Amino acid sequence: MALFGALFLALLAGAHAEFPGCKIRVTSKALELVKQEGLRFLEQELETITIPDLRGKEGHFYYNISEVKVTELQLTSSELDFQPQQELMLQITNASLGLRFRRQLLYWFFYDGGYINASAEGVSIRTGLELSRDPAGRMKVSNVSCQASVSRMHAAFGGTFKKVYDFLSTFITSGMRFLLNQQICPVLYHAGTVLLNALLDTVPVRSSVDELVGIDYSLMKDPVASTSNLDMDFRGAFFPLTERNWSLPNRAVEPQLQEEERMVYVAFSEFFFDSAMESYFRAGALQLSLVGDKVPHDLDILLRATYFGSIVLLSPAVIDSPLKLELRVLAPPRCTIKPSGTTVSVTASVTIALVPPDKPEVQLSSMTMDARLSAKMALRGKALRTQLDLRRFRIYSNHSALESLALIPLQAPLKTMLQIGVMPMLNERTWRGVQIPLPEGINFVREVVTNHAGFLTIGADLHFAKGLREVIEKNRPADIGASTAPTPSTAAV
Repeated sequence: MALFGALFLALLAGAHAEFPGCKIRVTSKALELVKQEGLRFLEQELETITIPDLRGKEGHFYYNISEVKVTELQLTSSELDFQPQQELMLQITNASLGLRFRRQLLYWFFYDGGYINASAEGVSIRTGLELSRDPAGRMKVSNVSCQASVSRMHAAFGGTFKKVYDFLSTFITSGMRFLLNQQICPVLYHAGTVLLNALLDTVPVRSSVDELVGIDYSLMKDPVASTSNLDMDFRGAFFPLTERNWSLPNRAVEPQLQEEERMVYVAFSEFFFDSAMESYFRAGALQLSLVGDKVPHDLDILLRATYFGSIVLLSPAVIDSPLKLELRVLAPPRCTIKPSGTTVSVTASVTIALVPPDKPEVQLSSMTMDARLSAKMALRGKALRTQLDLRRFRIYSNHSALESLALIPLQAPLKTMLQIGVMPMLNERTWRGVQIPLPEGINFVREVVTNHAGFLTIGADLHFAKGLREVIEKNRPADIGASTAPTPSTAAV
């Protein structure tokens, strides 16, 4: 019985599990591009290393090494890989650091000082970034592991006491190597937990799309890494700004990502688009009213001729009043995604009336309209855009079949009015698009859209429109020194 109870609970939990409306997969094809940009950022960070002064005494000699600065970093070999447990692992081997520092030497009453160049060679760094979901649903660098070592250092001493420096060089360079080892990992920890998190903070989680609706891109679970890709599941749900706690139940199929040929893949289920259309419906945006001059002239003449008898019978005094044409969507439109294409089904009411000045309007007719729109998706930059086209159109009366037959002459002109007057307004809005959850400065290029049963996928490559340093400096947190770096023991000395 206990086994059946556990099985029942597992099935119940699975039945209530919510599928993501949007998925993103970053493949190993993107790692080379990410590594190139990341290494430029890492070079700039390592150049900020501050090494404490090195001072001491050896017999009658007093020495002080100060103002140590990293002047350059040369990376000869590096690898960036996905790892199932660590998410991202960067390995740097046989790198070198250029250094410049000030020397001071006192022997009895003799003093020598000046600046000197040095190099740290055989630098090895192994650092891993662990990615997770924070309580707000945002992706964060939750931990940074690090091992760093410098195998040897060389300093070209000169000046009055060159032979003395040669005697002390082994002791001094060993001390500097020890101090340098202790500074690499804290710099990388700060770069990961503070600076890279500042970059991830630019990814939208719950944000406004326009003045009517917003979108929820919160992560549903921690990112999952394999040896070849990194997968992220986002809720991908729209909501009306006046009902921020409203949520449309997700009954769509779960989008699947199988491809790995491009740098990144994004998948959207039917739920993603259905939640957008229902949010606009609840916000009262899916209605249109044309009055007087707004009604196309040819359609105005046709409607007046069609309903001339009704006008004479109802109220002949208002025959010259402005005509009103009102379209109101009756239920949230629904999206259907098939391998053959994407369609949107809409049912709306069409009301025709006369609007005499300072008098109640006179309704001439009320009919129902069924329309089917085709939708083509495109990804530009980091915005998902949609182009709609009216494919099927039918009007009929809810009152009688005879009245439906009388509406047949209006079918073509009303469809033309929708194509010329309504569809451009819709496409002006849908082509503005909605942002995909990507950090600032990163865009999609060379995208390819593929339809499946119940979802669509978009494969693309990545392009850094801005450098990591530029974006991070723009979004650098005010309390940047508040992070707690690990103790220097994390470096392999």
